[in-house]
Amino acid sequence: MTRGDERERARLRNLKKQKEQNKGKCKDPTSVKKRQESDAEIMRQKQAAALERKEVEAKAAAAAAMAAKAKK
Repeated sequence: MTRGDERERARLRNLKKQKEQNKGKCKDPTSVKKRQESDAEIMRQKQAAALERKEVEAKAAAAAAMAAKAKK
C-alpha cells in the first residue's frame, strides 16, 4: 500500500479536467432565464419577418393573377 500521493494527484487531475469541461457553462438561474427570454424574442422577430414576407408574396401573386385576368 505504498501509493504515495498518486491518489491525490489523480484527484487533482480529475478536478482540473472537470473545470475545463464546465468552462463557460453558467448555472446561474437568472442568466438562464435572460437567455431564454432573449432567444424567445429573436424567434418572435423571425416569425414576424416571415409572416410579413409571406404577405408580400401573397399580394404579389394576387396582383399577378389580376394582371393575367386583365390581359385576357
